Amino acid sequence: MRMVPLSLLLVGILVNFTGALLPPESLKKISEEGRKYITEQFENALNGVKQMKQLMDQTGEEHQKILRTLEETKKSKEDALKQALESEQQLSETQEICNDTMLALWEECKPCLKQTCVRFYSKTCRSGSGLVGRQLEDFLNRSSPFAIWVNGERIDTLNKQNEQQHMALEDIEDGYSIVEDSVHELFQDSIKAFDHMKPLFSRPFNGFSFPQWEPFPFQRISPPVSAMRIRKQRSPLFEPFFTSNFDSLFKAAQKMMEKHRQMIQQGPRFDGMGNATDDKMVCRELRRNTGSCLKMKDKCEKCKEILAVDCSGKDTMQEKLREKFEDSVRLAEKYTKLYDDLLQRFREKMLNTTGILEDLSHQYSWVSKLANLTDSDMNGIFQVSTVSAYSSSGGAPSDTTVTVKLFDSESFTFTVPGHITMEDPKFGELVAEEALKRFKKEVM
Repeated sequence: MRMVPLSLLLVGILVNFTGALLPPESLKKISEEGRKYITEQFENALNGVKQMKQLMDQTGEEHQKILRTLEETKKSKEDALKQALESEQQLSETQEICNDTMLALWEECKPCLKQTCVRFYSKTCRSGSGLVGRQLEDFLNRSSPFAIWVNGERIDTLNKQNEQQHMALEDIEDGYSIVEDSVHELFQDSIKAFDHMKPLFSRPFNGFSFPQWEPFPFQRISPPVSAMRIRKQRSPLFEPFFTSNFDSLFKAAQKMMEKHRQMIQQGPRFDGMGNATDDKMVCRELRRNTGSCLKMKDKCEKCKEILAVDCSGKDTMQEKLREKFEDSVRLAEKYTKLYDDLLQRFREKMLNTTGILEDLSHQYSWVSKLANLTDSDMNGIFQVSTVSAYSSSGGAPSDTTVTVKLFDSESFTFTVPGHITMEDPKFGELVAEEALKRFKKEVM
């Protein structure tokens, strides 16, 4: 038996443990396989952006419809409120309020109402009860029993609700504009990426084309805040645009749309017993408008008796004015409730749509990051530069180390599990998939 030199035996062992670099032909083949995968993902991302644009177009049509309905409801509400105010003014100008009984009840009602409101304020708020007491006394001395007789605080409540509804609509519109602008920016950058990248792919796109974007296909119905003003307000967030994250923009829009939901649903409420849904809101309400204390009239027996006074047959004109006031207030309250319902539907629709757009953006917005790249920046779409494989002396498969470059990114180096061999037809695709994951994480 011929003896094998020890030096040759050692060389054989080292060869088994030393990595073998693939020749250029093999690297080119893997790169081509990976490029096919990247091309498919690029086209999928473009289709995803098209889907976002189409959803935004559809939402834009629904947006205009609900704005028109809101405008009509607002007009009806304001007309009813105007009639109520006219009736209230006519009642306030009436020389006598029904009869002496009501006036006597009013004199007993006022001190009880003041005491009840100030006591409630003292328990709920930190300071200022003396000022509120003086303001309320002045208000009651200037008022007449009709403020109780016709539930005059309902006008005040309606006016407060109008302010809240206006703020809520502004916030929804602000959020809508953020979403609309974000999708518009994403779509425009994706068009640039498509036009620029198209010649660089070896496989032609299957008749792929982008539709034209029309961000404002309908005339807006007096939006409370213009999109231009909104863009200026949040310009630090948008300039330069690529420093922004689409998902965070959508979350900001959602937060904005939700801002006044609880306020509209609940509003400041108090029952004269120290129970309040929001103490700060209630304290601020009473300091600004001590007339709100009229809402505590049910805590004073003499005030409640005013409501029961029957003026029928005593002063027909006053009774008619009261009926007209009540009818107008009920109508205004009806349209206020309808407006709230419309706002809620609008808000829910926009939140649902924004959630869908956020998911789509998370998957596909990476394609917009290619808008400003050039051929010289990239030196190819997907390029595998090195692949080195190692095996043990026993022949068990080991991990494969791969270095790739995707678009204009820095080179990525990672390992492929040993059970996936370089001879596997899916090897190039799996390498490209991992590289794209790392590229997305880097740019998004």
